[in-house]
Amino acid sequence: MSQIIKILTQILTLNMIQLISVASDDPKLHTYQHWITGPPRIPKPNTNISNPLITDEGKIYTCLDKTILVFNNNGSLINRISLNHTCNPGMTPVLGASRKIYMIAENRVLKINTMKIQSNEPAWEVFLGPETGVQGLNKIIGLAVSISNSYVIVTIERRGLFGYRFDGRLKWSVGPAINRGGYRQVPVIDQCDANIYVANNQGELYSVSIRSRHFKWIQDLSWLDRNFTITAGNNGRLYATVQERSLIVALDVVTGTVLWQQIIGPLHTQDSEPVADNNGWISMGSLDGFLYSISPSGIVNKFPQRKNLDTVVQQPVLDCSGYAVYVSQTKFDGKISRSTDENTYVSAMTPLKTVFTLLVPATGSVIWSENYPGGSVVSSLFPESDLRHFMVDEGMLLAFLSISKTGNPLSCFSTRQKLASSCSIMDIKKVSIYTALVRFCCVFWKKKKLQNQNLGNFLEKRCSLRLQKKVCDRTITELEKKTAEGSSTNEMIEKLGDLVKEREVIERKLSTTYSLGRDATSPQSESLIPLSDKKTKSFSPKSGQKDSADIFHSVDDTSSEDYSSNEEKTESKGKALMEPERTSDDGFDDEAIVEAQGVMIVDQGDDLQTGGSSMRKRSISLNRNV
Repeated sequence: MSQIIKILTQILTLNMIQLISVASDDPKLHTYQHWITGPPRIPKPNTNISNPLITDEGKIYTCLDKTILVFNNNGSLINRISLNHTCNPGMTPVLGASRKIYMIAENRVLKINTMKIQSNEPAWEVFLGPETGVQGLNKIIGLAVSISNSYVIVTIERRGLFGYRFDGRLKWSVGPAINRGGYRQVPVIDQCDANIYVANNQGELYSVSIRSRHFKWIQDLSWLDRNFTITAGNNGRLYATVQERSLIVALDVVTGTVLWQQIIGPLHTQDSEPVADNNGWISMGSLDGFLYSISPSGIVNKFPQRKNLDTVVQQPVLDCSGYAVYVSQTKFDGKISRSTDENTYVSAMTPLKTVFTLLVPATGSVIWSENYPGGSVVSSLFPESDLRHFMVDEGMLLAFLSISKTGNPLSCFSTRQKLASSCSIMDIKKVSIYTALVRFCCVFWKKKKLQNQNLGNFLEKRCSLRLQKKVCDRTITELEKKTAEGSSTNEMIEKLGDLVKEREVIERKLSTTYSLGRDATSPQSESLIPLSDKKTKSFSPKSGQKDSADIFHSVDDTSSEDYSSNEEKTESKGKALMEPERTSDDGFDDEAIVEAQGVMIVDQGDDLQTGGSSMRKRSISLNRNV
């Protein structure tokens, strides 16, 4: 029976081969096959445009393949700029000086002159690439522009961080850190203090001087995660967002100290980056349907107050005034959330409706709010616009709402005015410090005994005295501990007494009145410092000219090397002064919003007595506007 089946199978196979060979020449069969498979698929053109760049002129610049698209505030397409290179849709174009735009296309950085769009001249050129003599470029991770300092900062994979002037000249570079992976994040520039912030592949955050390649501070954030997003608040704060852990950390831009951390979310894994407004608040959308707004001190507010499990809030967009944000809250059909130990996974089906809201995070007040059906948001907001020909997400719609001032009664401000407002937050915090410093300087320079002295020698003496006091404190603590344990000897007790007296002398010398010298007063005034008993090296304020030369007398430094190194590091922070550059290389004069000149005052733990009042001196950094 099995043999019969095999024979029949072979006969059927031969017949099928003959039928196929005969049918291959039959044109009717081609028509039949064409009817079965349907018409050949024509690939749809790519309509996914890149992240938008909003300008002060009320225009939006975006990119699609090899074309730059320019939209008006009503969604109409007003210009197209053809390129020879494909732009990166995940990279937002960056605005530079003189209305120039910098963007990444393939392994090049392009510069677009928006003032030449209407003319017959080429509107774009290669700023960095093989055409400019730079060979062997790897993947360009990101770029940032400092208009006030005329710099374009570029991060290149496995190459490092590069600082270019506006004319294309390379001024400095910083090689990869830790290993060949190097810096793998987009560089961030704080427009207030003109510093660059970049993270390496080991979770270390660097503050780099924009005018050189010197590091100002390094903060190890690997305890959070090795992958995080950096955002400049332009308000004295720097933010690091860990999307996978729904965590945001605020750091001080001067010292790199962690100020606070908050858990919010769950967050989007791609575009989760806070938006900072002019009040110093930051806002972020979340997958749980809330907008999280955090104050400069770390206070968290959630909007709306009522919880809605079926909604998702996209990343907000700052309005044209800089004080409010546009938010979109989309309600989905079949939203499912699943949480693990550290991550939350959210899936959703069909959008049912979207609610757009304009609110002020600092006050929580809602200025405008409207809801639209899920399938007709674009046609409802911008009817008859060219946006219907492209794939537009909520982020793009929020950008158009911002430049069109939909439901917004607030006045619009330029980018310069917004930065001036947010940077002023840093100055407000230093008003009391400035007042105390001015008073201190007035008292200081009124001293007749100091008018012809060297200020450097005076500061060196105070530094030496502080170091000696630290050594005395440490030794006294050790001896007191041994005395309490009962293991002390008479020699140790005698040494302890001598050290206590020595510390008292040092503390008296460190008092501001003594160190600055005291001018001659009337005989009725009481002396704050005891007269010399000729047994100790204390000096009487009534001794007049005789003791004035000893004010800057240098005391022997018996401190250890570790304390010396720590003190030198602390004081060295104030030595790197910013040198503002006001004129760009392409003929555009543009002063910095706030040019910072660091002045570090280090007198930890000392009290400054000025007249009848006193103030506490701390390690602080002072910036003055120029």
